[in-house]
Amino acid sequence: MQSTQIHDVVASEFGQVNEYIMSQLTSDIPLIEQIGYYIISNGGKRLRPLLVLLAARASNDLNDDALQQSIKMATIIEFIHTSTLLHDDVVDESDMRRGKKTANEEWGNAPSVLVGDFLYSRAFQIMVDVGSMQCMDILAKTTNIIAEGEVQQLINCGDPDTTEESYLKVIQYKTAKLFEGAALCGAVIAGANTQYQQALQDYGMYVGTAFQLIDDVMDYVSTAEEMGKSVGDDLSEGKPTLPLIYTMQNGTKEAAERVRQAIVTGGLEQLDTIIQDVQSCGAIEFTQQRAQQQADSAIKSLECLPESDYKTALINLAHASVKRRN
Repeated sequence: MQSTQIHDVVASEFGQVNEYIMSQLTSDIPLIEQIGYYIISNGGKRLRPLLVLLAARASNDLNDDALQQSIKMATIIEFIHTSTLLHDDVVDESDMRRGKKTANEEWGNAPSVLVGDFLYSRAFQIMVDVGSMQCMDILAKTTNIIAEGEVQQLINCGDPDTTEESYLKVIQYKTAKLFEGAALCGAVIAGANTQYQQALQDYGMYVGTAFQLIDDVMDYVSTAEEMGKSVGDDLSEGKPTLPLIYTMQNGTKEAAERVRQAIVTGGLEQLDTIIQDVQSCGAIEFTQQRAQQQADSAIKSLECLPESDYKTALINLAHASVKRRN
């Protein structure tokens, strides 16, 4: 199933989310609106707000109030995600995202960081309006853990001895945790029972992990046009992702040394050779297998939910997370 088809079951709600997002970007400071509109409207799958809507619908029948709350919660999740992107691009010194210049490349680091702060604080303003203490608790913990994941990734950069366990902890913290929070908050807003809340929380963590594993695979199998960013970005930043960790452990001695040196120096001088090393030693297949295991676990976690088009969309979203090319 294509992403557009997964969106179809909540198309009306998703349209309202997009409208509400734009209405919440208003500011008396023109530069905030300019950068906010630029980054928010710059493509993207909006998977995290989609997850809020699907989780809410899959876990309970929604009255009008719960529906409006789910739309606001989807916006909150998108604003938190977008603020992390703005900050990430500054930290990583990225110049391209989704095929366009990053905000920091276009306007500079300081405005990007500050607009990221604006989106983050606006998310919590909307959260107060929603009025769910449970969701506030969930997202307060979520954003704290995301920050911890970012710092741990910074520590891991340039360290070729990073373990698979440490790598997985980073992606579960900095990426999967927001998927988890999105799914759980959707269930909470819907008034779902504790069993359904736990099921969707687990689903979000598994899908988010699968999504990031495939994201790290794409750095070595996709083109810049497909990814919307430069090939080898992770390597240039010295990030020891799972394909590289596997190559150092299972590739030839020469391949392992090339990868180690590239991680330490953040150099792309041997990028083409390293891509061949990663592809030839089984690292791609190994990482894809790990992602498939996560997607399978995500689907299994939904077994307790009643059958519905929304549950089917969640299942298809798990499948899509490991089959995507961008």
